[in-house]
Amino acid sequence: MAKTAIAYKEKMKEISVLSLLCSCLYPESRKNVMGDFQDMDIKPINKRASGQAFEVILKPPSPVSDAAHCITNPPKRDISLEDIKKKLDAAEDRRRSQEAQVLQALAEKREHERDVLLKAMEENSNFSRMAEEKLHMKMEQIEENRMAYLAAIMDRLQEKEKHAMEVRRNKELREELTA
Repeated sequence: MAKTAIAYKEKMKEISVLSLLCSCLYPESRKNVMGDFQDMDIKPINKRASGQAFEVILKPPSPVSDAAHCITNPPKRDISLEDIKKKLDAAEDRRRSQEAQVLQALAEKREHERDVLLKAMEENSNFSRMAEEKLHMKMEQIEENRMAYLAAIMDRLQEKEKHAMEVRRNKELREELTA
């Protein structure tokens, strides 16, 4: 209870003396209407400590206001043949310039595609050339290794042949000595 009394006192301090006097002297003059505008009424619904709610009532439009708000179209001015020709020429110029811009954009796009294609072809040919060079080097290395292997086998074979000849000669010498 004390809290509500304190809150009431604070509210009373906020309200100006003049509005307090007016509300005391003329309590029914407003008829619970907060505002009166031409096309709407505002009535309070609830008064709370946290705020206040209002009801806004729109009035139906009156037949007099329809005539006041009626907007007529401005009178059409006469258009001459020269004005029409100027407008047509301007439209034609705009169309041509737009067409030229589109063609230029397409040409730039084609040029870019051509550049990309040339670069891809160049990279592809470089890759093919490098792969062919690597394959050629590998084939040469394999051939060299094969030749070295065959030369090593031939050397061993000649060594065996020399050894066999020496053994045969020694055997013949033994047979001559024992005979």
